[in-house]
Amino acid sequence: MIKVMTVFGTRPEAIKMAPVILELDRHSEFESIVAVTAQHREMLDQVLRLFDIRPDFDLDIMSADQTLFDITTKALTGLDRVLTAAQPDIVLVHGDTTTTFVGALAAFYHQIAVGHVEAGLRTLNKYSPFPEEMNRRLTGALADLNFAPTATARENLLREGVAREKIFVTGNTVIDALHRTVRSDFVFEDALLKAIDYRRKKIILVTTHRRENLGEPMRNVYEALKQIAEEFSDVEIIFPVHKNPKVREIVDAVLGGLAQVHLIDPLDYEPFANLMSRAEIILTDSGGVQEEAPALGKPVLVLRDTTERPEAVGAGTVKLIGTDRSRVYDETRRLLIDRTEYDRMASAVNPYGDGRAAQRIVRALLRHYRLTDAPFEEFQS
Repeated sequence: MIKVMTVFGTRPEAIKMAPVILELDRHSEFESIVAVTAQHREMLDQVLRLFDIRPDFDLDIMSADQTLFDITTKALTGLDRVLTAAQPDIVLVHGDTTTTFVGALAAFYHQIAVGHVEAGLRTLNKYSPFPEEMNRRLTGALADLNFAPTATARENLLREGVAREKIFVTGNTVIDALHRTVRSDFVFEDALLKAIDYRRKKIILVTTHRRENLGEPMRNVYEALKQIAEEFSDVEIIFPVHKNPKVREIVDAVLGGLAQVHLIDPLDYEPFANLMSRAEIILTDSGGVQEEAPALGKPVLVLRDTTERPEAVGAGTVKLIGTDRSRVYDETRRLLIDRTEYDRMASAVNPYGDGRAAQRIVRALLRHYRLTDAPFEEFQS
């Protein structure tokens, strides 16, 4: 059997790698080995439980106030030991985290092939998002196989000199995960979320966590949301607040105590995905949410000036609005009062996947190792 090791360390990576691991388990041609760095701990573990994935190796590197230097050195040293012990034929990494880059680097040092899931996303600004943009580019330089989610991502790779035969357009595995998770009969365990009248209230779901938005940019966003809450009596704002104390301090100062604003702890993936499906509008600086919400028909206002996911912007379901207070207020208000604009964004075609990305990735691996002659059928958005 071909030994395929998946390496990941954060919740977003786990969500997007889970469908690949589950698909690998369906094929007797592969021995699936799961290694986690636990760059995030609690948030990673709840996804592992949801998808019933038990890691073969767990580095458990997370520590209080960890820096990029801490994550990089601990993960690199730990993965050296893991790769020596497991001797995989190929290492699959996902996306843009520090674990992603370090996983690819460790495999390279061991002269093991690298497959990059969600390859080819670019902003072309190495500090936005930071450090994710360079994590992607550096991983791309090390990858032997590139599983690009869209044709746009493939074009980015081709411009960088990647051979076309090393690129497979698969769609994004986050849509696979979403199809497994969102249910019309889902019941929230949280009493507050269970009690909200989703039919009569307009729910605005908010997430913010980007390093580049810390400080005044986040304060501007929260001031705009406060104005929206004071103006619209039928609006309920649900804000799962990131655990970063720098984020929480500003959130509490601006939005704390407002009756229509519900500041809650970060949600596990399953309730969060189902909450997205019931929201009216989503404001976020997250990358993954930009992919998930369009699949649910939800307009997304992105609190960033750049995005490595331009496809949804082009399709019209996502709009980049930055963090200027007036702009955030105006764009949110427009979606609340202009039904034509709302419907235009909500009905845009999702360009990110059809729920079969993991199948395509495994099919590409089968072809790479000459275990099938079946043609590869790429994702068409």
